[in-house]
Amino acid sequence: MSEERLTHFLKTGKDWERLRTSVDGVFVLKLPAYRSSPPRLAMELNPVDAEGAPTKRRGLLRSSSELDAFREILQDEQLSTLLTAMDAVNPETKTRTRLNRDDILEL
Repeated sequence: MSEERLTHFLKTGKDWERLRTSVDGVFVLKLPAYRSSPPRLAMELNPVDAEGAPTKRRGLLRSSSELDAFREILQDEQLSTLLTAMDAVNPETKTRTRLNRDDILEL
């Protein structure tokens, strides 16, 4: 996927619009501007059904078979290429501070 195509999608895509990729279950999502943060692109992992339509909403898992579907998507080598191109297109972000350890669920 070219950086030019991603730049065009970032500028002209509608908020929350999905762009399909050549990897089944991988979409580029245009996030809207929020407060002082400009619009940006994110990669959405969402396994697809037999017709190629997304099956879940933004990574919610309810079973081990759904986890297996995500693992299969994550093994695709093209994800790194897509994320590198998105890094080049997305505006710079501030680094976030870490959450207090008391605020997280320890697994």
